[in-house]
Amino acid sequence: MISQTTQKPEGAPQEVKENPTPAIPKNEVAYSQQVKRSKSFQEYSLNSTISTKTLKDQLEGFVNDHKPLDLDALLQSVKSLITPGQTVIQYFDMLHNLRSIDDSVYSHSLNVAMISRILGKWLKWSRHDLDQLVLAGLLHDIGKLKIPPEVLNKEEKLTDEEFEMIRWHPRAGYELIRDLSIDSRIKKAALQHHERCNGTGYPEKATVASLEEFSMVIAIADVYDAMTAARKYRAPLCPFQVIREFERDGFHKYKTQFLLTFLQRIATTYQNNRVILNDGRAAKIILLNQTALSEPLVQLNDGSCIDLAASPLYIQSIV
Repeated sequence: MISQTTQKPEGAPQEVKENPTPAIPKNEVAYSQQVKRSKSFQEYSLNSTISTKTLKDQLEGFVNDHKPLDLDALLQSVKSLITPGQTVIQYFDMLHNLRSIDDSVYSHSLNVAMISRILGKWLKWSRHDLDQLVLAGLLHDIGKLKIPPEVLNKEEKLTDEEFEMIRWHPRAGYELIRDLSIDSRIKKAALQHHERCNGTGYPEKATVASLEEFSMVIAIADVYDAMTAARKYRAPLCPFQVIREFERDGFHKYKTQFLLTFLQRIATTYQNNRVILNDGRAAKIILLNQTALSEPLVQLNDGSCIDLAASPLYIQSIV
């Protein structure tokens, strides 16, 4: 079982913005370039654009013009991105490489729906529950449509009043869909996706006893998608950096069973992958550390091995 207090040794850099991604060694072909050149990525990119537009039209029509939501169309917008035979690592490769700094509410919600569905499958939930979970992911941020765009997209530091407007969006989303004839878990996910099991979330500082399982799954997917997306103030985090952040204090905030399942599965998908360490050297993941998944045993090009759990080095990117 993963230690709930796993931390990087003192002095290890904490933020990507202070540690730009090292240049890919000349003998390494950037993994992202391989992904982006593939036919499957081009198809996924096109389908994702169409799905995002469908979601945008649906949500804006509902919020601004009081049009009914077409739940079947929303579900189809996600299912169109599911290709028979596609592996989990292939999906995450698509997601990570389709990023832009200006990811909208809609593309983020689409990603959260897909990530939540994957986690739900790992938890062996029924097909009906997976469909409802997808809808919860698609609608979880609908409250952001009630926030003025100049506040939602502001690059400068938010004022206290603007910050409170942002924190209001879960309650706004719940109010928007509260009276719809949909699964109550979808409504709760809109309200609770920023709550944390230890009571440090918002808007109600709810604890695990009052949180819906959907809400706790959406919370993990929401944070994972946000951390792996580029921001104006930092580069996107690679999966192992995200795992490291979750390991630091995530087990106090998220449901342990859900988070363990998610992190173990994510780490396992990258077993044997080539990576770049924060000192610029290339390596291959050869053995996962089950007590600290972000710190596997890696092998350098010269054949020597480094146990990242006993080193200040860490994985900076996947190649």
